[in-house]
Amino acid sequence: MNAIRPAPEISIGTMAKRTGLAVSAIRFYEEAGLISPMRNAGGQRRFRRADIRRLSFVKIAQQMGFSIREIREKLATLPEGRTPSARDWAVIGKAFRQDIDARIDTLTLIRDKLDGCIGCGCLSLKSCALYNPGDSARRFGPGARYLAGDQPSEGPDAAG
Repeated sequence: MNAIRPAPEISIGTMAKRTGLAVSAIRFYEEAGLISPMRNAGGQRRFRRADIRRLSFVKIAQQMGFSIREIREKLATLPEGRTPSARDWAVIGKAFRQDIDARIDTLTLIRDKLDGCIGCGCLSLKSCALYNPGDSARRFGPGARYLAGDQPSEGPDAAG
C-alpha cells in the first residue's frame, strides 16, 4: 500500500491555515526576513513545511514580548537550505530560555521592589532616605537604577 506523501512545498493559504496566521501577517514576516519562501514558475509563494514551525515560533515569541529583531536573530542561527533538526531547535530553545529567564529575573525584581525604593531619584518616600540617600543612585545613570539591576552601596540592600 502506497502512503500519500504531502507536497514538499505549501501555498501561502495552506501556511495560513496551518499556523493560524493571516496571509497578510505571513507576508509581513517574509518582508521582515523571518521566512524566505520560494517562488514557483507562476511567481506564487511556496513554503517549506519547516516554515510552519518557524512561524509558530515567531507567533509564540511575539506573544512573549520578543521584538521582530530579537526573533530574527534567534532564527538566523537555524540552517539555511535544510529543515532544522531537533538539535537545531534545541540550540535556539536554550538561547530563548536564557532570555526568558532574564526577563523573569527582571520581573521578579520589579515585583519585589516596586513598593519600596526603585532608585529613580524621586526621594518622595521615607524609605528613599534609606535606600537612595541624597539620590546616590544617579551615579548609575537615569531611570529606575535599582530595577535595572544596579545595587545601592549603602542602606538595607547593601552587601557587606
